[in-house]
Amino acid sequence: MPAAKPEEFRRRAVELARSGDKPVAQIAKDLGISESGLRRWMAQAEVENGERPGLSKDERSELVRLR
Repeated sequence: MPAAKPEEFRRRAVELARSGDKPVAQIAKDLGISESGLRRWMAQAEVENGERPGLSKDERSELVRLR
């Protein structure tokens, strides 16, 4: 399993993908990550921004702590 990427790397990758300058698959290839991973980061960013339903990282951490 590949090492986790830093949060700043993920944030910038999502910004690049959202810019629409290149296809998501090409951006993922250029960054050396999987397309599915980049799409997952994009979906989580939408949750964090309130654009999509789901649990934010803070909410998920709280549930883990409470269990």
